[in-house]
Amino acid sequence: MQINVSSEIGTLRSLIIHSPDSGIGKVAPSKAQDWLFEDILHLETVRKKEYDHYVKLLLYFLDPDKIKGSLSGIDAESSQRDFYKPCKPEFHNSNRVIEIEKLLADILHDSDICKKLTASVCAIEGCSYRLQLELIKSKPAELAKVFISGSMDDGNMIFAPIPNFIFTRDIGITINNSILLSKPAKKARSREALLARYIFFNHPYFENYRENILEIPDTLKYFLRPGEEPGEKTTIEGGDVMVVSKNHVLIGCSERTSASGASEAIKLLFDNDVVDKVTVVKIPHKRDFMHIDTVFTQVKRNVWVVLGSISSQEQHKGAEAVDYLSEKRNKEKPEIIQFSKDNMEKPVTFRCIEDLLNDISQNDLNSDEETKFIYSGGKQFPYDVREQWTDSCNLLALKEGVVVGYDRNDHTIQAFREIGFKAIEVTELLEKLEKEELKPEEIENTFIMIPSAELSRARGGFHCMSMPLFREDL
Repeated sequence: MQINVSSEIGTLRSLIIHSPDSGIGKVAPSKAQDWLFEDILHLETVRKKEYDHYVKLLLYFLDPDKIKGSLSGIDAESSQRDFYKPCKPEFHNSNRVIEIEKLLADILHDSDICKKLTASVCAIEGCSYRLQLELIKSKPAELAKVFISGSMDDGNMIFAPIPNFIFTRDIGITINNSILLSKPAKKARSREALLARYIFFNHPYFENYRENILEIPDTLKYFLRPGEEPGEKTTIEGGDVMVVSKNHVLIGCSERTSASGASEAIKLLFDNDVVDKVTVVKIPHKRDFMHIDTVFTQVKRNVWVVLGSISSQEQHKGAEAVDYLSEKRNKEKPEIIQFSKDNMEKPVTFRCIEDLLNDISQNDLNSDEETKFIYSGGKQFPYDVREQWTDSCNLLALKEGVVVGYDRNDHTIQAFREIGFKAIEVTELLEKLEKEELKPEEIENTFIMIPSAELSRARGGFHCMSMPLFREDL
């Protein structure tokens, strides 16, 4: 296993994902927001008609031998989706499109790890000792499903599911050949962080990189401070971390990543010589935005998709007095501070997000073209905020200029078309790839549209639903 990510847009060669599991189908309305979902999802629709297309697309681009020539059989009713299920013999078992449930099952074959991890999960979930002993006797594949879905093989729920596990970006981020592990802000994600630590420190895939796994501790000040104000915790999530070049990382301060978390991450990255430059982007602590990758992501060296209503407020004041005087407007203005390893005492500031992204394109990535911004919803209210809510700015680049996003964001997709991009439905593209009418290496400047009526309710796009492990250098 080779690990190296030095950009957001280099050709993707391997990543970690997690297909929607049965736990998502058990999210109750009364618990949805506690478990960080906006709504309840219909499990079969989100699998068969939406997420499964994403898996097939990734395999065609990253590991075509696992899927080419087999598309009709994979999708046949008689197959019962076994191709997507790690516990089944028919599972694709790709080592490039890597299912995290399979990684978890792999490490549980070690009896010592199995006992320790089971004890840890039972401790944080408040399980009885008898249940702990029962779980230890389970087969590795079954136990992995229990840890993720919260339910036993007979359907009996023993603790809450972790439906956010589909957002593998948030468990960690690959920065060059290091992995920075997250410290989630919400208790609902603590089991995800625990499972991730066990996987990265124990799976053979990562054996050569264990010294490069970075963990963020809580600070002494937090332990000694009275009370437990959530805003004072040391937290960081992968959706707030972007590797924009070999020497430059962006970290968001958001609803999910605290100032202390960003500060500790900067120390780790500089002390371990991972990068030379870190830019902190402070955005409003609002559910609307959540992470910086809900506000902008990269498409090409010189092309970015962004939410205009927050990114460029200083550039577009408006024509009415209220546009200058609004207290709410001033509160939503992002702050951007860039720190250099060799000169921490003199950080650089940027006026707005576009200025930062232009600087990255021109100076970090040496783009010789004008930097272009594609705005969510075509920068038209209310389409800009409606489509940002359904992740118009949260795109995954399969390679430079080829991105995956939701089909429902019509005005944003039209904005892509207006600067020369093609837009194609994933089902049409998969058919062309299967018939060899098109090859992945031939596809350029394309927005791949994936059905999203149910998936978008979970409030995360394909950037969230991916943890790249290896990208080719630009």
